[in-house]
Amino acid sequence: MKQKDLNPVLLLAFHLMVSIYSFFTFIPYYIFTWVLYGSEPDHAIRKKHNPVPGKLVRLLYPGLDTLPKVFEYVAMRFPHRECLGTRELISEEDELQSNGKKFSKVVLGKYHWLSYKEALSAASQFGYGLAALGQKPKHNIAIFCETRAEWMLAALGCFMQNFTLATFYSTLGGPAIAQGLNETEVTHIITSTKLLETRLKPILVKVPKLHCIIIVDNTPTSWPDYPSGISIHNMADVQRLGARPENAICEQIQPITSDIAVIMYTSGSTGDPKGAMISHSNIIAAIIGLAERIPNLSEKDTYIGYLPLAHVLELSAELVCLAHGCRIGYSSPLTLADQSAKIMKGTKGDVTILQPTLMAAVPEIMDRLYKNVMAKVEEMNSVQQTLFTLAYKYKLDQLNKGYSTPLCDKLVFSKIRALLGGRVRVLFSGGAPLSADTQRFMNVCFCCPVGQGYGLTETCGAGTISQVWDYSTGRVGSPLVCCEIKLKDWVEGGYLNIDKPYPRGEILIGGPNVTMGYYKNRGDQSDFFVDESGQRWFCTGDIGEFHEDGCLKIIDRKKDLVKLQIGEYVPLGKVEATLKNCPLVDNICAYAKSDKTYVIAFVVPNQKHLQALADQYGVSGTLEELCKDQVMEELVLKVITEAAVAAQLVSFEIPRKIHLSPDPWTSDKGLVTDAFKLKRRELEMHYRNEIARMYDGE
Repeated sequence: MKQKDLNPVLLLAFHLMVSIYSFFTFIPYYIFTWVLYGSEPDHAIRKKHNPVPGKLVRLLYPGLDTLPKVFEYVAMRFPHRECLGTRELISEEDELQSNGKKFSKVVLGKYHWLSYKEALSAASQFGYGLAALGQKPKHNIAIFCETRAEWMLAALGCFMQNFTLATFYSTLGGPAIAQGLNETEVTHIITSTKLLETRLKPILVKVPKLHCIIIVDNTPTSWPDYPSGISIHNMADVQRLGARPENAICEQIQPITSDIAVIMYTSGSTGDPKGAMISHSNIIAAIIGLAERIPNLSEKDTYIGYLPLAHVLELSAELVCLAHGCRIGYSSPLTLADQSAKIMKGTKGDVTILQPTLMAAVPEIMDRLYKNVMAKVEEMNSVQQTLFTLAYKYKLDQLNKGYSTPLCDKLVFSKIRALLGGRVRVLFSGGAPLSADTQRFMNVCFCCPVGQGYGLTETCGAGTISQVWDYSTGRVGSPLVCCEIKLKDWVEGGYLNIDKPYPRGEILIGGPNVTMGYYKNRGDQSDFFVDESGQRWFCTGDIGEFHEDGCLKIIDRKKDLVKLQIGEYVPLGKVEATLKNCPLVDNICAYAKSDKTYVIAFVVPNQKHLQALADQYGVSGTLEELCKDQVMEELVLKVITEAAVAAQLVSFEIPRKIHLSPDPWTSDKGLVTDAFKLKRRELEMHYRNEIARMYDGE
């Protein structure tokens, strides 16, 4: 039989197998569901019913109203449970790439763990050591470090001593670091050897109050070529200092709920970073709200930490885990998976070794996973592609009906699921909108629900999260038990509470998780207000609509809305989220001027798909040459336009001209944040010449 004749036969065989399987499993499944939930109509009502909390929850455990109290309580409950894990570095060497460049690769071993008892002792000793080095309670101390176990230990030690922790992204440039350190007037900073040598050392003369540096690595104590007024210590030395009887003071100044635990600097996607002041009560409230959306969260769970801990999404997620006795294994985007950039061939990635049950991700990372897997599907022969497509559609249909597909998961999707370790049971998405295609793909192929959420630094990362049984796309769930949400009319943008079929408006979040404002009033304090009942609110600037089941959908953003000369408003974020689904697009920034009549865009093309398009039309050259080629620019624009039309973007929302960029946008270049959000102002400056070219001759 010829291969082209196999597809109809496979199709018939697959449908026959599905019919037989469904027949023999439906009755037991129906009985089991009826026993648990009652009749099916009642089950549907239960799933849709989402009451607004009558009273916002503020405490996780009775009487435990600060972070030190919570962690000490959990450490006493689970003293021998594994708490913080770091993977052993066996070797590191340069590997020659096909382009002649060398790239550092690592060989990693097993995870080594600190128990909860050991973590509590290490953090406590570190806090006492900082006090012995002159750090004062309620004074700011900075942490400028990569995500790792030492980051969390240092933070816990600071919380115990009531030191206010000012967090900075490890990718910040020199001027931004100097500005933040001077603004917070810190005298002590916690960092790594790499960041000290590459980022901090050049700007030390610009930070006159800084005189004590603590290195989290196990490095030498001799540091030549540094200003004479600065002392440098290893973390281990600071812990030994804190362990001395004379320094382990019994009466430490315990924080109270209103004390500021963290000054978290925002990512600066729309301007200079500003510090949100987060109190202990803010974080406790956020922990409660986030934890409530994780079914059966317990000490049996394992979380993988790799996103920036200076970002509210990662910090809140890890504190949720620590508050419930989970273990946290640390990783990085460069060592996360077997195919990650820094993993030596033959070495397993962190997620394969750790096998986490819980994981957080930003849409950019999930979009990459989606495109990588779909690229491999395209390389399959027609038989394999047919089976995969049939299985995908079958499972998606079953999920929409509320049914599971264990046989399909086992036979078809187990290898894809193994890319995340094979045990992830809940995956959380935040930081930006997640495309519908990517969300469906994660639900189906990774065999786990995606809890898409919405929150901001100013609300301690908490706002909404979708329920695990909700497989609808484009929505971010209902309000958490720690907050409430209301919509405020935005007349200028045409969004009103009386809109049909759904009320629309600017999203306002209120509750104990709303932070205390911006440090030194640098941001717009009018974004915060207190109502007549004493509850704090934050005006997010995002536009949402509420559906009848209480779930929120983000539909626009004030600052991403540009009014064209023709009088139409263009939602740039919506345009970008839509066009990122195009396989040819790795990243995109839509841009428009209010005195112009059309939208333009900067596009980072997918190299593989761009090359395939070039081969199809007989265009040759390197990636850089293809991106500069006007013919390729027009071909890519045609593909993007077709994708935009298929996605039902209106004509004035579709970019009329584009610029192709061969270089990906990274946080190191200052074009995106650590959470991969676009920095529009920086992108505008970076492409100012291309903007002028694309708008010339209108």
